[in-house]
Amino acid sequence: MTRDWPVDALRGYAVAAVVLGHWLVTGLVLTDDGSLGQASPLAAMPALAPATWVLQALGVFYFTAGYASARSAARYRGGQGRWLARRLRRLVLPAVALLGSGAAVLLAATVAGVPDRTLAVALTLAVSPLWFLLPLCALVALTGPLRAAVRRWGPWWCVVPAVAAVAGADLADRLLPAVDGLLPVRLLAAWAVPYLLGLAYADGRLTGRRPAAALAACGVGTVAALISAGYPASAVGVPGAAMSNLNPPSLFAVGLAVTQIGLGLLARPVLLRLARRPRPARAVEVVNRYALRIYLCHQPVLIGVTALAAHVGGALPGLHTAPDGPRWLLARAGWLPLLALVLTALVHRRSAGPATSTRPGDSRRSVDPATPTSPGGSRRTPGLATSARPVGRPEAPAGCEPLSARVYDVHRSEPRRPQEVIAVRDSDPPSRGRADRQPR
Repeated sequence: MTRDWPVDALRGYAVAAVVLGHWLVTGLVLTDDGSLGQASPLAAMPALAPATWVLQALGVFYFTAGYASARSAARYRGGQGRWLARRLRRLVLPAVALLGSGAAVLLAATVAGVPDRTLAVALTLAVSPLWFLLPLCALVALTGPLRAAVRRWGPWWCVVPAVAAVAGADLADRLLPAVDGLLPVRLLAAWAVPYLLGLAYADGRLTGRRPAAALAACGVGTVAALISAGYPASAVGVPGAAMSNLNPPSLFAVGLAVTQIGLGLLARPVLLRLARRPRPARAVEVVNRYALRIYLCHQPVLIGVTALAAHVGGALPGLHTAPDGPRWLLARAGWLPLLALVLTALVHRRSAGPATSTRPGDSRRSVDPATPTSPGGSRRTPGLATSARPVGRPEAPAGCEPLSARVYDVHRSEPRRPQEVIAVRDSDPPSRGRADRQPR
């Protein structure tokens, strides 16, 4: 089974957009007493709200998670219970490791005399990315029933109840003073919409330009109507605003997710051409392999670099100054390469051991010559021998299950290429055995 490179590219875009968005909208201001306070450039520069429509890509992340869960569950042969335990372990263990490391660093900072305000801000920013694990783990646990529902009733009839639940929660917030217990419902219902679309896409639905264009048009219309109805224009929360589109997720977040998924599916031919180039393909492969670690470590990197720079050099523009104008934005953009370098070093160091392992289930695996190759390489059909040796596939991300050599998903692979085969006679079993490199 070949990998769907456009889906990998969409996952890479989602991870990179979330990291870049957090680094741009999180301002850490150095106060007179030496502590760090949090501020948002969106409060001082509301014109930046449309940029959040591109940088807030959690809907795309849940879409690719639904696709990966469906494909992984379909080819796993150890039972659904074991598959679920394996999948949840891959999600929870990195978060537990982050919490353990963060607790040790927090204890050391407390002993070193770091101000309490700085510790509070650091703890909030380091733990805040973990919220997405709650709805994701719940949706992964419901993958079997959700797949069955999508196959029986279709994706549209499955998405409508989730959208209605989010709309009802938004209406309750506007009409009622306070309703307890809506947060879990809104989290699960809102992010179930892109997850269900990912399950449907993995099942062979939503292919072609018409479903993708319908999704994009529906999402754009929903977002425009909600902004006209008084919803905030920013896709993320703004300090001091009466309402947030992300915490908790509103109908605006659902419409934005549907828009991004539709546009991503429309861009599939472009992504396929891009994946044939070595550098973009390598970048997509690396980001996918370490996607969860990148997501969990990017905020601690921002906190660590900011606190260390404040201790060594004092207040630096773009890193410790108030986000009050375009100059701050340009200065923060100058710090992004350093943050990316530190994040790369941290993720590479944490991944140096497992990435070189060749045990079943790890990210590096031997290439089966009977399976299709990467985009641009020659394919091989089971039962026939090709005249050229197949080119090895790029390494699978860490969240992938072992590939099956008996499944060939031609609908998810690239356009067919001419291939040269050796014709053999059915009346000559020894020759056929030698051509297939199989025992007689």
